[in-house]
Amino acid sequence: MNKPKSKAIAKLRNDEMIVSAKLNIHHPIVAAQVAMAGFDLVWADMEHVPVDYNEVNQVFLAAKAYGAETIVRVPRGCYSNHVRPLEMDCAAIMVPHVMNAEDARNVARMTKFHPLGRRAIDGGCADGLFCQMGMADYIEYANNERLTVIQIEDFEAMEEIEEIAAVPGIDMLFFGPADFAHSLGVPTNTRDERVAAARVKLAEVARKYGKFAGTVGGPGSLKDLYDMGYRYVNVTADVAILGSNFQAIREKCQEALAK
Repeated sequence: MNKPKSKAIAKLRNDEMIVSAKLNIHHPIVAAQVAMAGFDLVWADMEHVPVDYNEVNQVFLAAKAYGAETIVRVPRGCYSNHVRPLEMDCAAIMVPHVMNAEDARNVARMTKFHPLGRRAIDGGCADGLFCQMGMADYIEYANNERLTVIQIEDFEAMEEIEEIAAVPGIDMLFFGPADFAHSLGVPTNTRDERVAAARVKLAEVARKYGKFAGTVGGPGSLKDLYDMGYRYVNVTADVAILGSNFQAIREKCQEALAK
């Protein structure tokens, strides 16, 4: 039994931009609304949000029902933490705070099958079509149609960025400007020139080694980021949208009552 290829990854390979919205509220209705709005990816966050794998699975299924795919930022931990979202059949996993090339090699080892890594094999989950996919096809599909993304968010990692980017099995480098600024001792200044220089360098190095580059940014920054070499950008978050819209509506209520 064959599986359809990832539309989001196909867009990346066609040199197109893909965008996501990050979830702090891991509810199927929120994921469905993100998908219905036409986002390529729903970003489920297990690093900062107290969410379990069942909740992430419900988010994945809701997004899939409305035509979007899911990327999961995993917690740092054992290999099970890294592969369970892949076994749900999520399009990508994102590993935070990868610090050096050895760290990147360990991530690739845990998340890719032979010849790229030593990921534990179990074709009985959704990504293997519950044993309805031949093992050779499953391994090839998992290696080629599911992304291993690592976050570069520390100055130590940037000092070793060429070696990190050269690691086989790493598909995308994702630049985190807020934590990078934090690592420099200026946590409130993502406009620091060192942050800007690192963002440019990451995209250049990713291109050099045949990797995709991702980051965060607003809709107004997409053209500049595309020209810089970025092909994946997270542009918003559910809590940000809710907060700003609730506030705007409340202000309109106050204005109406003041007339």
